[in-house]
Amino acid sequence: MKRLLLVLSFIFALLPLAGRETLSLNGRWNYIVDPMDTGIYKYQMQLQRPSKRYFADRHFYQDKSKLIEYDFDKAPALAVPGDWNTQSERLYYYEGSVWYRRLFHVHKLPGQRYFLQFDAVNYKCMVGLNNEILGEHKGGFTPFRFEVTEVLKEGENSLVVWVNNTRGVSEVPTLNFDWWNYGGITRDVSLVAVPEVYIKDWRYRFDGKEVTFDVFLDGGSAEVQVEIPELRVKKTCAVKEGVASFKAKIRPERWSPEHPRLYDISITAGADRLDERIGFRTIQTAGEQILLNGKPVFLKGVAVHDESIGVNPGRCRGEEDVRALLEVAKDLGCNFLRLAHYPHSEQMVRLAEEMGFLLWEEIPCYWNIDWKSEETYALAEQQLLEMIRRDANRAATIIWSVANETPHTPERFAFLKKLIEKARAEDPTRLVSAAIQKNKPDLYHPVIEDDLVELTDLVSFNQYVGWYDGVPADCDAVQWSVPRGKPVIISEFGGGALYGNHGSASEMFTEEYLELLYRKNLEMLSKIPGLSGLSPWCLKDFRSPKRPLTGIQDDFNRKGLVDEQGRRKMAFAVLQEYYRRLR
Repeated sequence: MKRLLLVLSFIFALLPLAGRETLSLNGRWNYIVDPMDTGIYKYQMQLQRPSKRYFADRHFYQDKSKLIEYDFDKAPALAVPGDWNTQSERLYYYEGSVWYRRLFHVHKLPGQRYFLQFDAVNYKCMVGLNNEILGEHKGGFTPFRFEVTEVLKEGENSLVVWVNNTRGVSEVPTLNFDWWNYGGITRDVSLVAVPEVYIKDWRYRFDGKEVTFDVFLDGGSAEVQVEIPELRVKKTCAVKEGVASFKAKIRPERWSPEHPRLYDISITAGADRLDERIGFRTIQTAGEQILLNGKPVFLKGVAVHDESIGVNPGRCRGEEDVRALLEVAKDLGCNFLRLAHYPHSEQMVRLAEEMGFLLWEEIPCYWNIDWKSEETYALAEQQLLEMIRRDANRAATIIWSVANETPHTPERFAFLKKLIEKARAEDPTRLVSAAIQKNKPDLYHPVIEDDLVELTDLVSFNQYVGWYDGVPADCDAVQWSVPRGKPVIISEFGGGALYGNHGSASEMFTEEYLELLYRKNLEMLSKIPGLSGLSPWCLKDFRSPKRPLTGIQDDFNRKGLVDEQGRRKMAFAVLQEYYRRLR
């Protein structure tokens, strides 16, 4: 019998849960497809027995006289991280339940606490270790963790995860959205060891002259020391009510897209130590300008989905997939990425920071979710806070976005107003926005009129003149009415084309049509007062079940500047040249 084993030797004492090196549980996991949720029903029946919270793993049944209807040892395997849709032809369109199982060995050390961390599971899951329920999580793109110190066994352990990606009217995102609903354990899984007293989280803020640190401990108290050798910062402070705080005057080289300078920093608390890299920059608005480090910056961007180019289809599985996307964006001339329409991986954010991209991060309040539901709001707020808390120390991230293309209703306004207030309370150092829609009095006199603009730092809107509205030549006569006094970002524009499909510039889905559309849109948009950035839709073609046109779309949204294999359409060079001229 083959078993997938991971031998872990914790001979070090520096693994907190935020931004640390971890020991991976990635690899091949056995899986069982459960479209009728039979396993959940069995689990619910077991919960009626008060003597045991039971998470069934038939691998442990050795009595051959008992009925056995599933067996993880004989089940096929999926790669983790990875979506199930692109790993198994029979799961391509599947939405429902899948059970994952991973066996691993551990040598436990005294004085250590152990955590299981999942970087993302889409959409909801329940996690069990050694037949004990650890907990549940909803939200397909943000990290979560469970302490397993008491449940983890010396030697072999069995980790079982129930995953369900069924769409729901009260979920975030809701029933209808324009990307692939990839199911599975889509990002890294780690087992983390930390001392009894460990650094649970930390936060820093830089105002241009002074840096403020807050270090949060769990499990007790210990003296905290923060050191940034290159800036000659070495501060030691006591902990009060679980938090150590201090300030220091510094004169760092500022992080920017041209010079993405990062500094080594170490934080110690007793036996625990965190080694990180951080950048120092300021971001603010002044009138109709965005100021990076006190100077105006134009956001030369593109929108990106968390979907790989070429070798590994589906969700990005690791640094290789992420780097391939970012290198295409860098060659396009971008200094800015809109990470749409949900939180992307931490690998994406960290690598973007190293390569010098400014980032817009977003949660999937997309189209018409259930604005009246308290449960839906709670899910949206949870995802917002999990995103902010994961990436609050990343200099690259400058914008938190709370929504995309949402209807103008009182319920929607109240919902998003609360989210904007929550974002500002959690992180007052960054800009907050949302991708809104243009009003349509007529094609040639579009109006941006949305009460949400009063609450956001930017006027960010999507528009598709030349694709959904009129033809590219219509751009010449369009006169925009856009609110003044704030920077304007065109968060989406573009159209579709199949790579290699050549023909008339008047024929949709040809490369020539898309090339003309980009030329006309760039001329039109450049005339908008206060224009401070662009993130056309989008970098690459991505999968969507809403796009079935045979021979053209074939389950892909074809609005990418490159196709799913990375081949560049003619419009790529148009935007590349436009950004080159902006230097």
